[in-house]
Amino acid sequence: MTLVDRYLACWNETDPEARAKAVAELWTEDGTYTDPLADVTGHAAIAAVIEGAQSMFPGLVFTPGELYDSHHHVARFTWHLGPEGGDPIATGFDAVELAEDGRIRSVLGFLDKIPS
Repeated sequence: MTLVDRYLACWNETDPEARAKAVAELWTEDGTYTDPLADVTGHAAIAAVIEGAQSMFPGLVFTPGELYDSHHHVARFTWHLGPEGGDPIATGFDAVELAEDGRIRSVLGFLDKIPS
C-alpha cells in the first residue's frame, strides 16, 4: 500500500478507534496537518479534523487524483472527494513531509475545488 493509499484510507475510515490507530501509524506523535480550514498538531487533533470532514460530507470518499511525485523526504499528490464511482465535488493538492521512519511529519493541504 502506497503512502497516498494509506493517507486516503485514514480520511475514509469511519470507525473512530480504527481511524485513531491508522492516524497513529501514519503520522509522527507531533505530526501536523494544515489546510485553509484547519491547523492542528498531534494524533487526536488530526483524527478530529478527519471526523469533521466526514461529518460535513457524509457518504463521500477520498480517492487519489492524477498527480503523485516525491523526492528526498517530501511528496505531493492530488486527491478527489465525491460519491464512490462518481464525479468529485471537491479536489485538492497535498504536500507531505516525511520523518526518518517514513511516517508523516507534516501535511500542507490546498483546496482546488470546493462545493459552493
